Amino acid sequence: MQVDVAIIGAGAAGMFCAAEAARRGKRVLLIEAGAAPGEKIRISGGGRCNFTNLGISADRYLSQNPRFALSALKRFTQWDFIARLDAAGIAWHEKTLGQLFCDGSAKQIVAMLLKELEEAGATLWLKTEIKDVQAERVGFSIGTSRGRIFAKKLVVACGGKSIPKMGATSLGYKIAEQFDIALVETRPGLVPLTFAEQELEPMKALAGVSVTGSVSTGKTRFDEALLFTHRGLSGPAVLQISSYWREGQAISVDLAGTIEAAALLRTQRAQAGRIALRTALAQFLPERLARHIEEMSGVSGNLADQSNATLDRVAGLVHAWHMRPVGTEGYRTAEVTLGGVDTNALDARTMEAKAVPGLYFIGEVVDVTGWLGGYNFQWAWSSAWAAGQDL
Repeated sequence: MQVDVAIIGAGAAGMFCAAEAARRGKRVLLIEAGAAPGEKIRISGGGRCNFTNLGISADRYLSQNPRFALSALKRFTQWDFIARLDAAGIAWHEKTLGQLFCDGSAKQIVAMLLKELEEAGATLWLKTEIKDVQAERVGFSIGTSRGRIFAKKLVVACGGKSIPKMGATSLGYKIAEQFDIALVETRPGLVPLTFAEQELEPMKALAGVSVTGSVSTGKTRFDEALLFTHRGLSGPAVLQISSYWREGQAISVDLAGTIEAAALLRTQRAQAGRIALRTALAQFLPERLARHIEEMSGVSGNLADQSNATLDRVAGLVHAWHMRPVGTEGYRTAEVTLGGVDTNALDARTMEAKAVPGLYFIGEVVDVTGWLGGYNFQWAWSSAWAAGQDL
């Protein structure tokens, strides 16, 4: 079978790119190993798909060259994708921090992309394994479980290593290596943090407790919810900081956000000095967490018995609890893969490999990783659009 464009991976980027190329009159074959297309779209955002964010900007992306993503993000913006949804009659809403979700189901976006594929004339092969990829004098030869394909151009859109139960593999990186395209070290991103047993043991009683606070490492800080788990910490603030955290680094957790713990404790000492510290802390922290902070502080007796210095020390535990994770939950639960195909090897306008004409890399397989909140889907749409205009 001969086509103009073969695209490996029918996720967000692959489906969007296939429709763009087919609209331009190209014969397009989209190849997917799984039984259904767009599976990560379907499960994302609690089944409602956080499909983009109103606050798209280069500083919300991690990459060895964060400005690489700007070209694609500016040429196909969040507003352009929103217009696609509006045209398809898909209702949406802003939830928080610029995050946009479908009012209904994420399946509506998958259905929209499939309809665009069909109307543009692209072909979709499901349950099809890639056996090998070879460069020809012109184009590429792709061995598949359904036979060999010859394509003038090849787009690698098969994602990263995150959530292997959804079919994630290292295929995209292997293709890059085969063509001597540099890779940036990969690691799990947007992932819960885990702790050593000795640090975890005293915290086990906190599993299930959540607060709105902040987590920081170095100069990076995120103010959102965090959740204590049986293995460590999760929640939006923790998932965000995990992309910046490296093994050996400490994190600082603020359990109370904008509340001034020291001032509040002093006020309570003046107004209700006979209560215990944990009771005072429970005015702005969950009860289990209040008890834990009291135990950590070693404070006993009534609030009236405590000096300003003691209350300041307790407030320090509330606002700057220093912890040292030992790792993450890994690719099993990671929402994204950090690292990937080195952006220095790609043309920022087209996503084409500079040293291999006709070979393109888009979406998560590239060393561009967004924050939690729709940023990674926007990178998928934008990078796919950019490549689609050049195929």
